[in-house]
Amino acid sequence: MTKFKIILSILIFATWGPTASAVESVTFPLKKIKLKSKVITVEVAKTPKQRERGLMYRESLKENQGMLFVFDQDNILTFWMKNTKISLSVAFFDKKKKLVHIEDMDPPESVMMLDQNLKRYSSLEPAKYALEMKKGWFKHNKIQIGDAFEWVQ
Repeated sequence: MTKFKIILSILIFATWGPTASAVESVTFPLKKIKLKSKVITVEVAKTPKQRERGLMYRESLKENQGMLFVFDQDNILTFWMKNTKISLSVAFFDKKKKLVHIEDMDPPESVMMLDQNLKRYSSLEPAKYALEMKKGWFKHNKIQIGDAFEWVQ
């Protein structure tokens, strides 16, 4: 193989992965919430940068661990699975922390999928919080519409 082909192959391969800015470090404060009888450790995504990153590039989640997205006010919230490798369930909660909707979400079929082709998952009702957990966690723990979470000190 010529030097040109080797360099070209490296450049093409490098463009397939996330860019350096896409994987720059974003930190999340850890908090605990209680949903029914379950205490969950959550990473809190409150800033635009934290919410944008979410659970991108993660390989796994521990049992009773998730990410809680916090917004300034109730709105119809819409999520996608861009650069997300693990199947998730997302539960949407209103400003009173009451569950209004749950969606199961799967990673895209290809990391090369264009953003406009990624499936969207919406709250259907106004929500202020979204809790992402391992797919099936809410069903397995019998969490239902109307259940509410509370912060644990």
